[in-house]
Amino acid sequence: MTNADIAATLERLGIAFARTRPDLPIAGSPERCLERLAAESDDGRVWIVEKHEPRMSARKQEIAEAASFLAARLPEVKPWLAFAPGRFIAERADGAWQVSPFVPGDPLDRPAYAFEGWRGQALADLLIRFRSAAADMPGRDSGDPFSLAGFVRELFGKIRDRRRPLFERLYPALLHLERDLFPKLDLVPASFCHGDFHPLNVIWSRSGINALIDLEFCGFRPETYDAAVLVGCLGMEDPGCLDRDLVRALLTRLKAGAGYAGPGWDCFPDLVLGLRFAWLSDWLRRDDREMVELEAVFIGLLLENRGALKKVWA
Repeated sequence: MTNADIAATLERLGIAFARTRPDLPIAGSPERCLERLAAESDDGRVWIVEKHEPRMSARKQEIAEAASFLAARLPEVKPWLAFAPGRFIAERADGAWQVSPFVPGDPLDRPAYAFEGWRGQALADLLIRFRSAAADMPGRDSGDPFSLAGFVRELFGKIRDRRRPLFERLYPALLHLERDLFPKLDLVPASFCHGDFHPLNVIWSRSGINALIDLEFCGFRPETYDAAVLVGCLGMEDPGCLDRDLVRALLTRLKAGAGYAGPGWDCFPDLVLGLRFAWLSDWLRRDDREMVELEAVFIGLLLENRGALKKVWA
């Protein structure tokens, strides 16, 4: 990404490029785009300029449309800028370009943050307001709904053929999910979810939340999906936090104010377990053997302690 690329992209938004800001850390996964940089305009504001593969344009447009819808109702969502009414992608040169405001924040003290109760309250309140903001999100009846059962079964088929020892190690978890989760998921109402709701996709201040980022996996899911993703990610940070202040505060607040139906809570521990296979799939794709091992250990821990966790989380 050259300065000329950045200047040309910002110019289409009426923004005058001044300089790049490589000194500023950009939150969120860099894998969501080909390249990204923080760029300062001549009025002192800072923007994130992203370059994507052209084939990703349609999906990036969908995500940006969802962000724009949410941002009108939820100030923590900072939408991409529109190059034309309703159009959030600029296709030029060899890429598809997007621009969004840079949001500063404070880094998390890992893993200590996973034990801080006030963050559980803040995350729960954000999730409750996200759910409210997304209540009328268009597109509920369009496209094929995401199937966790289908995803896990397909993943296990690949593991069986390519990594037989891992398959045999995790097979008890698959049997459990087939018996205790997959038949119940159809009973859980669907709602529009962030899809990757975890603390590293939140930009924090010292006492609250500045922004919610990375809607890459947003879509209609079982309504407790985001909460289950969050709890699983916290436990992967440090399993000891699963019965401590942050998780307890989070679940207490969600049960009081989120409005999730009973079936979602009934299978919640199993949904936490099932969603870890999305992370396992990612570690396998990267051939990150250390993280595959850690994830397998964590999946075994969740399965073995399911009964105790269900009591704590109740």
